[in-house]
Amino acid sequence: MGLFSFTQEIAMDLGTANTIITSNGKIVVDEPSVVALDRRTDKMIAVGEKAKLMHEKTHENIRTIRPLRDGVIADFYACEQMIRGLIKMVNTRHRLFSPSLRMVIGVPSGSTEVELRAVRDSAEHAGGRDVYLIFEPMAAAIGIGIDVEAPEGNMIVDIGGGSTEIAVISLGGIVSNNSIRIAGDDLTADIQEYMSRQHNVKVSERMAERIKIHVGAALTDLGDDAPEDYIVHGPNRITALPMEVPVCYQEVAHCLEKSISKIETAILSALENTPPELYADIVHNGIYLAGGGALLRGLDKRLTDKINIPFHIAEDPLHAVAKGTGIALKNVDRFSFLMR
Repeated sequence: MGLFSFTQEIAMDLGTANTIITSNGKIVVDEPSVVALDRRTDKMIAVGEKAKLMHEKTHENIRTIRPLRDGVIADFYACEQMIRGLIKMVNTRHRLFSPSLRMVIGVPSGSTEVELRAVRDSAEHAGGRDVYLIFEPMAAAIGIGIDVEAPEGNMIVDIGGGSTEIAVISLGGIVSNNSIRIAGDDLTADIQEYMSRQHNVKVSERMAERIKIHVGAALTDLGDDAPEDYIVHGPNRITALPMEVPVCYQEVAHCLEKSISKIETAILSALENTPPELYADIVHNGIYLAGGGALLRGLDKRLTDKINIPFHIAEDPLHAVAKGTGIALKNVDRFSFLMR
């Protein structure tokens, strides 16, 4: 792309927790979906990792916002600012004028028309000329390397930050899907609530996130893969004196039990609505787990034991949707399931 390239193609996985942008088949931006704005002027101060470092540490003139909640846009202006800021990171080289953008964006499969419109408008305001949308489970399937246009059933469970997308895919379309608003953020909230109730210690959202990453588990018995206990520092809720609490993975598995059960129920409900021929394919091929939630220790084993169908974790679950969106961008004219 030289000084005079008129169109730039980018694919975006606009997530509740992270936004990933691919260009020319490479991941060029992988940043948290956070933006920091000046309260007085509403100007953008920072975006991505820089804004995440400010999160929960700001004074009254700065507000940090996560523009997406439950996989959909909750703050339109902040989302537009964030998309602009992240696109600027792609265009670091100096150009005489900014090129017009051709974009493919991943959206939750349970989105309403209004929610799809909001994503499209945000992208257009941020400089997108041709904006295509693709459902996230479809993008995840392409990213994992499944032939989505083949006449056979494949099931994807994409556990993101704000929503869990469960879809059965065949012949380039979604046959039955279930999109629930229970995902990574809810697990983080469960941990926050548990620490406060059980250990009387106040933990921030970021601290709960760290606990989830270090000792998060879906099973109370992980055998040899058990992580070390994680030490949490925080104020006592009653006396406000500093506390040091070691947290083990069994505790976390207990406190996440309810939310994981809801994900199990949603998977069963999607299977229930699957035609028998496709159901047979799924039992044969197994079910694929993608998204950050797939990294929760023991989740694949727990689901396999519960549902009696093998669960496979995608090779790079965090980037499966982004990769698939990038492949869809290259084949815009061929893939009929892209929405304009």
